[in-house]
Parts: sequence; structure tokens; C-alpha cells
Amino acid sequence: MLDPQALPFAATVHPQARPALSLTWDSRDASPEVAFVALPGEATHGNRFVQAALDAGAPFVLTDLDVPRAVRVPDAWAALRNWARRERAKNALVVGITGTAGKTTAKSYVAAALEAAFLPVFNTQPAIACFLIEHGAGARPLVVEMGIDRTGEMAELMHLVRPDVGVITSIGEAHLEGLGSVENIVREKGGMLSAPLSLVGMQAGPYYPGVPTYGFGEATWAGDGLTLDEEGASFGFQGVKVRLPRASRVQAEAAVLSLALAGRAGLNLEAAAARLTQVEVPGGRYRVLPGVVTVIDDAYNASPLSVRVALDALAHYPLRVPGRRIAVLGRMLELGETEADLHAGVGEYARQNADLTYGVGRFAALLGDHACATVPELLAALLPELRRGDVVLVKASRGVSYSPERRLAEGVGLDSVVSALLKRREGL
Repeated sequence: MLDPQALPFAATVHPQARPALSLTWDSRDASPEVAFVALPGEATHGNRFVQAALDAGAPFVLTDLDVPRAVRVPDAWAALRNWARRERAKNALVVGITGTAGKTTAKSYVAAALEAAFLPVFNTQPAIACFLIEHGAGARPLVVEMGIDRTGEMAELMHLVRPDVGVITSIGEAHLEGLGSVENIVREKGGMLSAPLSLVGMQAGPYYPGVPTYGFGEATWAGDGLTLDEEGASFGFQGVKVRLPRASRVQAEAAVLSLALAGRAGLNLEAAAARLTQVEVPGGRYRVLPGVVTVIDDAYNASPLSVRVALDALAHYPLRVPGRRIAVLGRMLELGETEADLHAGVGEYARQNADLTYGVGRFAALLGDHACATVPELLAALLPELRRGDVVLVKASRGVSYSPERRLAEGVGLDSVVSALLKRREGL
């Protein structure tokens, strides 16, 4: 329980404030068991929603307002960070994971191997702070995904999380509007390497000479005998056989990382490997949906690196004759002034690795031979083309849109394409 009467910082606590099970920075999630933290936002301050949280029964609200059940502090965000750091210090093993691509996959596998607590989706600083407060004092290790999109953010995250193990999965173009260049990305994400133990994926290895690597081949922590087939990935690690259903090379690399960390933590590797078979990566992160048409749902987000990785996996995905490999690609966001060139490069790579290529939204003609302005136009062209045995990759960035028309014009939000593909294949 999170007791407002026993906080590690000075606050004026209203006598009606009571303990909560968890915290939220979104008033819509407040309830009689979930307290609300009123944080400053880009457009408005959380104080605007304090009354809504109280009406929903929030046990207390962290705010500077004088209201019922208030835990009053001058700065709620500063207080939340202070509280999070105090609780995190009570945990014996915290793993931080960053990288241009593969963060969520790595987090899911490491958490399974270590039997750790982790945030399934969110990786914002408020979400991480609330997570540390709720789980920091527990006996389970913690795994924290630490994504950045601006200069200085990794330093802030490192001060908040203070990971015992720091992992960089990969390096490539992403969030260039905020970070400017790959060189800046390397430097900013490199802040993770100040952790007592640091590891980087093989793709990121050349950017950080001398840092231990994980993966296959010449990696410091290496799996061996990797094979990929329609059922998934198989490999060995320190004498333990690993079988990952519906997995690609990216998942296999994440599994190697997780087993390396499990071994260092003194856990039984065979038991850890068994737990990996149950990992379910959140929707939209290279989730293979097998059937008469296999759909690869990778529609949650996209960068040039992550699209190339997904296309590599598509190119090596086993086919059942007369099936074909089909790439459906939408716009990648936050790429700055070079976005046209980056989309053109990805489109060329798609043509090399897929039998059919479809682009949707802005840059559609660069991304695919079949260019569609909107999602409905894409579906009208794609669905009749499907035949048994096809493997279809769907990948794009999900963006914040101000109207349905803009969403379709940009070609983001391709989760609807995944749903349409699954429905269509039922009739084949």
C-alpha cells in the first residue's frame, strides 16, 4: 500500500487522505484504489483534473492545491521523482533497456527470464516513476524500458532509474526531430553505459567499442546454432536448448540477453529458458499470427532500422508454395529534414526482401510498388490479392492525429490493416 501518511518527503497531508494500491497521472484511471498525481503537461496542468479524480474516489491526490484528500507539495513532479528514487533504492536488481529498435521485445524476454516486474507498455518518465514507487521495495527484480526522443532525456532517466544493468539493443535513425543525428543518438543512448554492468546488441557493438555484446556469432554473450523456421527459433546457450515459438532473430537475440542476465543472477538457466517460451510481446511488435495467410503485426512503431530488421525477418520467413512475402509499409515519423531519403532507402530495401510491396500515405510511392493514398485504398488493392500461403508484414509509425482524414493521409495506425487481413484470410 502507498500510505500518504508515510511519505519520504515533506508534504501537507489532508486528514481524509488514505492509502492507495497504485498511482496514475491520468485522471481517467483514478479510482478508490488508484491515487492521482497532478503533473504539468504540454497543453494543460494535471491540476485541472484533480476534481475529476476526487469524484472517481481517488484515495489521495498529489498536488499543490488545497482540496480534500490532498497531499500538498510545491512541485508534484519533483516530489514524485524523489519518491521514486527512494523506492528504487530498495531493490537489489534493476535492468534498464534502451535502443532504437527492440526495446520492448528485450524487456519482455528479460523480465520473463528474471521473473521480474515490468511495465507492459508505457515508458514515459511519469509511468516509470509510478512503477518504481509501486514495485521498488518488492523482492522481484525490475526491468525498465528507457526510450528517449530529445537531448538530455537519458541523463534524466538514469538519475531516476539508476539501473544496475544497462542494455542498448540497437542504434539507428529515429526521433531525429528531437535528437538531430545518429551521432547524437549514439551519445545520448550511451549514457546507459554508466550502469555498473553494460551490454549492447551486436548491431550496436561498433558504436561502443569495448563494451560487452550479446547475440550470436562473435558476441561476448553468444547463443549458438541458431535456426529459424515456420514454427519459430531454436538455439543453444551454455548447454541449454532454447525453443521460441513464432520468433524471429530479434526475439532470439533478446532471449540470449535474458539468459545471460539470468545466469549472472544465479538463476537456473533451464527454468529461465522454459519461461521464455511463454513470452507474449505486446501487439504491434513483430507478433506473428499464423494461418492460411500468416500476418506479422509490427504496426506499433517504425524507424528505418526497425523496418529493415522486420524486412530481414520477412525475407527469411519460410514460405509454403505458392505463397509470397508481402510488405505493407506506412510512414515513419519524427525523421526530420531527411525523411524523404530515409523512406526511399527503406522502400528499396523492401523491394529487395519482399515479392510484393505496398506503401500507404505520404511517401507511399517511395515505400512500395503499389502506392495507396489512404488505408481504404490500400485494403481495396491488397485484400483481393491475398492467396493461401502468403506472409504479410505490416509496419508503420503510429502518430497522434487531429482528424481521421489526417491519420489516413499519413498512413499511420495500420492496426486496422492487421484486423482486415485476419478477417479476409478466414474466407480463403
